[in-house]
Amino acid sequence: MMRELVILGTASQVPTRYRAHNAYFLRFDEQGFLFDPGEGAQRQMQFAGLSVSEITRLCVTHFHGDHALGLPGILQRMSLDDVPHEVVCHFPGEHEEYFERLRFATPHHARAKIATQPACGVRSYPLDGGLTLTVAPLDHGMPCQGYRLDEADGVRMLPRKLAAACIKGPDISRLRAEGRLGDVRLEDVSVPRPGQSFAFLMDTRRCPGAEQLAAGVDLLVVEATFLDSEEEQAGQFGHLTARQAARLAADAGVRELVLTHFSQRYPVDEAPARYLAQAAEEFSGPIHIAEDLMRIPFPKRAEAKEADVKEAEALEAGAREKNQSTKKAP
Repeated sequence: MMRELVILGTASQVPTRYRAHNAYFLRFDEQGFLFDPGEGAQRQMQFAGLSVSEITRLCVTHFHGDHALGLPGILQRMSLDDVPHEVVCHFPGEHEEYFERLRFATPHHARAKIATQPACGVRSYPLDGGLTLTVAPLDHGMPCQGYRLDEADGVRMLPRKLAAACIKGPDISRLRAEGRLGDVRLEDVSVPRPGQSFAFLMDTRRCPGAEQLAAGVDLLVVEATFLDSEEEQAGQFGHLTARQAARLAADAGVRELVLTHFSQRYPVDEAPARYLAQAAEEFSGPIHIAEDLMRIPFPKRAEAKEADVKEAEALEAGAREKNQSTKKAP
């Protein structure tokens, strides 16, 4: 199991010598989410060591070219590679015709199993593994939506407390499922295990949808097209500055921040430091200034007491070893 964000491209509007068009791959355990595949996304995936068969969901915020021109290549490659599973595609419902035009931009043998879930307004989709994907409108002057992924909260079992209560083997699963076993309650032998969360916001002014999606997430990816000197232009064209993006993250209680979608107007050797300096004045948590092919591990889970966590991790490790031994047994 792995959770990480792979930055495939970071340029706004046009690719440059140093930055490819937007594209972002979120690996979340067994699921792979590809966000906003701009032009060249398929090639960037090869550089990153990713295969289209790893994509289970494809999420497009809007249909400006730097966020969607990679769709034809990605979707056709899925057919070429005979991706065996269904891939669900999310995008603003108002522009469904653009998705279909891009999907069939050129003739090909469309063997891939592609499902679509266009949305208007706020929508939530239950996914496998106790996950929920939420979409909400953003403010870009055209149909645009952001995304949020939430993992359901759970519990970590505590070995010492289970042993003291004489609970072991299948009874642990029964207790977890039923919440009580005799006089022992689940909360007596476990600690909360908060679910993790992720949000993706591109091409937007600050708006209620952006605030809703970003609220309290562990990792936020957000556009920061401009610096302070272009604040007026940012508002005019429906974008954020680095400072505005960081202020949004701070107000929303975000744990870790990724800034991307950079304007080509800023010198490549100066831009990262300037973006970081302005964002750091507003947001005190970890800040990543995205670079092409950067890999960002998902933040560690917000936990309860450290001692309880270590106990729970030891229990999980023992369970994994037992399962592996059982699988190897003749």
